[in-house]
Amino acid sequence: GKVIQGIVSSDKMQKTVVVSSPHMYYDKKYKRYQKRTSKYHAHNPPCISAKAGDRVRIAECRPLSKTVSFVVIEKMEGQ
Repeated sequence: GKVIQGIVSSDKMQKTVVVSSPHMYYDKKYKRYQKRTSKYHAHNPPCISAKAGDRVRIAECRPLSKTVSFVVIEKMEGQ
């Protein structure tokens, strides 16, 4: 499955965080790149307990709920 790096934008849910991941999108009409972000809901295990503003790595897993199909696997330190 996918492994994605991003920044935690919300940690208000129980055991779940919202991770924003920026990417570049090519616009054919204007022949330029745009900056866009994708939001992923990820399970936040108590051993990691990521907070808002942390840079994390998330990995795809089986669906844990209606919107959660990723899990936080590590907190990126020193970045």
